[in-house]
Amino acid sequence: MTLHLPDAHGALRAYEPRTEPLALTPGAPFTSRTVFSAAHVVADPYAEVSPDSPAAVDWDATLAFRRHLWAHGLGVAEAMDTAQRGMGLDWAGAAELIRRSAAEARAAGGRIACGVGTDQLPGAPATLAEVRAAYEEQLAVVEESGAQAILMASRALAATARGPEDYLETYGHLLRQAAEPVILHWLGPMFDPALEGYWGSSDLDAATDTFLDVIAAHPDKVDGIKVSLLDARREIDLRRRLPKGVRCYTGDDFNYPELIAGDDQGFSHALLGIFDPLGPLAAEAVRVLDTGDTDGFRALLDPTVELSRHLFQAPTRFYKTGVVFLAWLAGHQSHFAMVGGLQSARSLPHLARAYELADRLGLFPDPKLAEDRMRTLLHLYGVTP
Repeated sequence: MTLHLPDAHGALRAYEPRTEPLALTPGAPFTSRTVFSAAHVVADPYAEVSPDSPAAVDWDATLAFRRHLWAHGLGVAEAMDTAQRGMGLDWAGAAELIRRSAAEARAAGGRIACGVGTDQLPGAPATLAEVRAAYEEQLAVVEESGAQAILMASRALAATARGPEDYLETYGHLLRQAAEPVILHWLGPMFDPALEGYWGSSDLDAATDTFLDVIAAHPDKVDGIKVSLLDARREIDLRRRLPKGVRCYTGDDFNYPELIAGDDQGFSHALLGIFDPLGPLAAEAVRVLDTGDTDGFRALLDPTVELSRHLFQAPTRFYKTGVVFLAWLAGHQSHFAMVGGLQSARSLPHLARAYELADRLGLFPDPKLAEDRMRTLLHLYGVTP
């Protein structure tokens, strides 16, 4: 049945939803790439909260979504920015999420890595000692849960550090303490404006040199790096300069097919927010890549880039709204509500286009359910046939 979807100019256009989903089933574990999906949290829609309240999480639905990702062979990158760290989910909620998800991973036999940051610090500028202590507190929670640690970029460190030497000292201190090799995360300011000038410089070449100095000083404590700069050329240049044995996990939601496919000098593994809605399709593509069929991998994954670029369009940090919206349409949760009220962060035309692109890809297990829910949202906004 035809839907009338609003475009960016306020006009309605007719769209015929597909009737059959893409047939995707779980398969063998991956052999050629290590692949994580960052995962969103499901809000409790019945909780009495305000935008300033601590997050109220629907734990059953949140953990069920992680089991969905594990079932398709993906690792879960937990308590990252996709889970609204710093945009609705505070440290207390993140710590609970880490503990619950790590326990669920053990039960399900799934791989998990969890974000370590400094977001328990108050808004006032911190000292370097306070930044280190905050990182240490969170690192202890992740290690005690049995998960791998992802050292995330810190707003407090960005505000406090006087130059590259403070990054070298802080990260060196943390890496010496880490019980197991960690993943270092370089999150660009398009994802979080407060991270402008990270690694001690707004000059990305200088920042890259400092980042590599941290890794070179502690290669045995760095499993890999996650690069989220939305710059494919820079990521390729960076991964070619990594010490042997240190992985590059692409976090580039604009250019991931080419970066994962790689070239004759190497490739990127993956730790991506877009693999939250793309999970089963992404898993199928990686299994094709495991057979050596790069063209088949690209044939499956290249058509998803238009959707990803749409969800991650500026202001990029609000991509979480589209991710949760698609999870609702796909039946992974019963509602379109988000912690912090972030469901309001994208317009109806933006959401309508996300629906259309995802439907064309066959991402919805039940296309009729997705169509009905899209129709409900349209009615809520006053769109009538």
